[in-house]
Amino acid sequence: IRISNPLVCTKVCFTGLTMVDVSKWSLFNLMSAQEIATIRQACIFGASANEAIYTTHDNEVYVFGVNCSNCLGTGDSQSTIVPKKLESLSGKKVVSLSYGSGPHVLLTTEEGEMYAWGHNGYSQLGNGATNQGAAPLLVSTNLQNKRVVEVACGSHHSMALTHDGEVFAWGYNNCGQVGSGSTANQPTPRRVSCCLQNKAVVSIACGQTSSMAVSDNGEVYCWGYNGNGQLGLGNNGNQLTPCRVAALQGLCVLQIASGYAHALALTDEGLLYSWGANTYGQLGTGNKINQLSPMKVMADKERIVEIAACHSTHTSAAKTQSGHVYMWGQCRGQSLTSPHLTHFPCTDDVFACFAAPGVTWRLLSIEHDGFLTVAQSLKKEFDSPETSDLKFSVDGKFIHVHKAVLKIRCEHFRSMFQSHWNEDMKEVIEIDQFSYPVYRSFLEFLYTDTVDLPPEDAIGLLDLATAYCENRLKRLCQHIIKRGISVENAFSLLSAAVRYDAEDLEEFCFKFCVNHLTEVTQTSAFWQIDGNLLKEFIRRASRCGAFKN
Repeated sequence: IRISNPLVCTKVCFTGLTMVDVSKWSLFNLMSAQEIATIRQACIFGASANEAIYTTHDNEVYVFGVNCSNCLGTGDSQSTIVPKKLESLSGKKVVSLSYGSGPHVLLTTEEGEMYAWGHNGYSQLGNGATNQGAAPLLVSTNLQNKRVVEVACGSHHSMALTHDGEVFAWGYNNCGQVGSGSTANQPTPRRVSCCLQNKAVVSIACGQTSSMAVSDNGEVYCWGYNGNGQLGLGNNGNQLTPCRVAALQGLCVLQIASGYAHALALTDEGLLYSWGANTYGQLGTGNKINQLSPMKVMADKERIVEIAACHSTHTSAAKTQSGHVYMWGQCRGQSLTSPHLTHFPCTDDVFACFAAPGVTWRLLSIEHDGFLTVAQSLKKEFDSPETSDLKFSVDGKFIHVHKAVLKIRCEHFRSMFQSHWNEDMKEVIEIDQFSYPVYRSFLEFLYTDTVDLPPEDAIGLLDLATAYCENRLKRLCQHIIKRGISVENAFSLLSAAVRYDAEDLEEFCFKFCVNHLTEVTQTSAFWQIDGNLLKEFIRRASRCGAFKN
């Protein structure tokens, strides 16, 4: 199987969370280690990055900072350097949070409820009024029986995405950023329809006075202010309703990000496109010329897996498959016109250290230092000759493990180490059906719940996971393989997914092949696959309209 960039390793945590050290934001430096240890999520915002919201592991919400326009939601206008609990949100698990420039704040809970507070001069809180919201207000107008899963804020307008893929917008609408077809302000949530009417949207983003959405088939739609070309439509005329970015036709976009007046898009092939304002080099094109249409950026780099921008900054960042983080645009007063390689482990650090203001571009998940947990201790002792009581010999190399851990973590080993099995008495067990990297990665997974393998080895690990009936490991392998998919290997990966009964991976590979049907059918892998699989693919592709003109 051919994998693009085979030297690249993809590390995946089973929880799927991006972990960040909150101490990089100076606002938190006055908090004690005990207080920091309670934090689960955090967001830093404000004109000078001088306000913060964080949630704890027991689902309490705290705020502190300057409290401009009542943006802390404490019920008064007083600043506070000591975190205050928002009692009205007690026990509610936050899943999405965003902030505007007023500032105003939106958040949504696990139950799909949406709350808003702060500046409201343009009805951006969605309550039909224009007075400031001093405390969290449940926003329900036109959202009854809707479960909100994501929120986004522009300067003075707001958007919400529901579980069923509908987009609602409200607030300031001088440039059409609400998408209602007019420039009248919208006092309450209103569904954005027009060409989104029959689309299922999966992600939303806001610039200062523009809006973006991605549909489930990877199409990008933009509307609102377009004076710098931030809508990517090839012109600089404002749009009062959503318009599809035609220049991205044929591409399947997975992630979007919007800066102050520029936009980024990441495709399923790991390609980055940028457009809009470029005064500070925030497009990464090597110059400061605005772009009215999407331009490919970092084409000479490895596959990109994450992009970052924020409507209150002119900074951009991206993370590659191997974990390299790049930044460009306005960085501490300098204009970086081309992506600059950093030593940061995550894109969040770029905004903490170099953006102006140093806000967060997304809701953070927090990593803590301190004593070793059970999981950390197990990870530390993996392949440790000092404490192990068993060795596996693979390709002439030893891997040191602990029988007790293997028995606890894996049914295969629990059966193997029964008294009537020969292996139970051995100090060294020979393994010849799997390679050393694959088997070591499997054993390490049992200690850490993580996999650190290049995509091409993940196929072998998927084989092992199938043989050992390790379903969680199968899912991790599928995730790694997805990140390594390309036009050249898509059909080979589809074949492997079918062979190993990996339904989720099979569906992903099938959709990728359909999205890139012309290119995929011209590869050698397409003509080398099993005839029955080819027939099944053609049947499914025909059923979803892939061969229509």
